[in-house]
Amino acid sequence: MSLNRSEKEAVITDVTGLAAKAQTLVIAEYRGITVADMTKLRNTARNSGVSLSVLKNTLARRAVAGSAFDVVSDQMTGPLIYGFSEDAVAAAKVVAEFAKTNDKLVIRAGAYGGKALDVNGVKQLASIPSKEVLLAQLLGLMQSPISRTARVLAALAEQKGAGAASAAPAEAVAA
Repeated sequence: MSLNRSEKEAVITDVTGLAAKAQTLVIAEYRGITVADMTKLRNTARNSGVSLSVLKNTLARRAVAGSAFDVVSDQMTGPLIYGFSEDAVAAAKVVAEFAKTNDKLVIRAGAYGGKALDVNGVKQLASIPSKEVLLAQLLGLMQSPISRTARVLAALAEQKGAGAASAAPAEAVAA
C-alpha cells in the first residue's frame, strides 16, 4: 500500500503525538503471526491503554526523531509492530505476555526514559507491577504501622478490661 505525501505527513503527525504522550515504546517483529493472533494482541493492547501500530519504518524514524524514543531508531528495520504506552510498563507487559504464548512475535527493542532497552530490558520492565498495584502496595506499607499500633492498643485495652473484670468478682466474694 503506497501512501501519498499528505497521508505520510498525517501518519508522522499521529505517531509524533503518540510519542509525545508515551513513556514507553516497545518494538517487536511480527513475521508469521496469523490475523487472528494479531487481532487478539491488538484487543489486549487496546484494553491496556497501549497504542499498537504497524508502521513503515522510515515514517516511524521520522516521527520519533528528536524525541526520547530516537535512541532505538537504528533498530527500526524489518516488519515491526510499535507499541506506545503512557503507562510505563503497559506496552512492555502486553508484548512480553503475548510473546510468551506466541513464538512468532519476537521482541526487538524498547525505550523508556530516553534509554534504549534490549530484549531483557523490555522483559524486566514487563515484570514490574502496574501502577495500581504499586500504589496499593505503598498504601499498605503506609497503613501497616498505624494498624499494628491500633491492634496493640486494642489488645492492651482488652487486657486491662479483662484484668479489671477478674478483680471485681474477687472483691465481691471477699465482702
